[in-house]
Amino acid sequence: MKKTKPNKLKILNDPIYGFIQIPNTLIFDIIEHPYFQRLRRITQMGFSNLVYPGANHTRFHHAIGCMHLMQKAVRVLRFKQIEISNEEENALYIAILLHDIGHGAFSHALEHSIVNGISHEEISLKFMKKLNDEFDGKLKLAIEIFEGKYHRKFLCKLISSQLDIDRLDYLKRDSFYTGVTEGNISSDRLIAMMNVKEDELVIEKKGIYSVEKFLIARRLMYWQVYLHKTGLVAENMLVNVLKRAKELAEKGVELFATSSLKYFLYNEISQDNFTGKTLEMFSKLDDYDVLSAIKEWTNHEDKILSLLSKMIVDRKLLRVEIQQDKFEENYINKRRKKVSKKFDITTEEATFFVFSQRISNQAYSSGKPIYILNKNGNLLDIAKASDQLNLQALTNPVVKHFICYPK
Repeated sequence: MKKTKPNKLKILNDPIYGFIQIPNTLIFDIIEHPYFQRLRRITQMGFSNLVYPGANHTRFHHAIGCMHLMQKAVRVLRFKQIEISNEEENALYIAILLHDIGHGAFSHALEHSIVNGISHEEISLKFMKKLNDEFDGKLKLAIEIFEGKYHRKFLCKLISSQLDIDRLDYLKRDSFYTGVTEGNISSDRLIAMMNVKEDELVIEKKGIYSVEKFLIARRLMYWQVYLHKTGLVAENMLVNVLKRAKELAEKGVELFATSSLKYFLYNEISQDNFTGKTLEMFSKLDDYDVLSAIKEWTNHEDKILSLLSKMIVDRKLLRVEIQQDKFEENYINKRRKKVSKKFDITTEEATFFVFSQRISNQAYSSGKPIYILNKNGNLLDIAKASDQLNLQALTNPVVKHFICYPK
């Protein structure tokens, strides 16, 4: 009996863009790969769902959405007589599809607790190189573009810049799932206004208001969603839970954990010893490993680990205060002394419950400008081209300080 080949030219239904087409069989095979399927088990927004209950979408949703927007961008640029070869087109789809593949469980929390000294971008690159070996070198050009090393710079800018495809998807998607309408940008309009001049990715002058709205939406989403105080405190508590678990593991204390989480708790992982085996273990680590461990740790005999875990599971989070100025050391120490007395722990251990940090938000950096293409063919930085006075203000980073402590 003749074996039928599976249909690889699938269509996916996305709540934001409607039908998304998988362009070819290679892309289909990359999406089917276990490394990519892992993104289904990593939330796009960490603990933001403790504030916005709808924010349960995953990195998988986002990556597929980015690929869809990249298809639109390629169509628009070709229509404007910008030459993009089939090989370059495919490389763009692969690079944008895999740009976030190195994110760990709960996105940024792992980077600050149990996997140190190596960023998610570097891990993404390791995954891409491994996939390149498996797919007989077919990802070589995608890797070059992802690293920003390809000679046609505008292709690299589509992957990573201040107005890249990644931002065009996550702002619209996060706005949709959180219900925060201030972030709802017109990604279609922005892509329709894209052009290339002197190897720069530019926006035509008639798209200037869409860019202004995009920058303001980004600023509002940061303060309202990404840096929301409840999300901030939950993420920092998660970092502290993992740090405490790592401390206990180093002392040889027995901890419940899945095999992949155990590997990262009981081994010191850094850039220098991030081997092929480490990558394999990382590819099996996702939100479910971390959540199941935290649920189990609520019963652990270590007071700090169990208390922090209980607080996260029951959403009884620490109180948070935010202000413009740095908190006085004296004020922080007073809080720590109170906590050490209340929980009968040392003041050193109280740092897990009382901590202060700074957050900053810069909506636009003139160091890597978004260029507006004038009718006369000149390029102007959006901050200078815009008649919006507040765009100039958006180039200044806004810094705030926060302190967390038990209620």
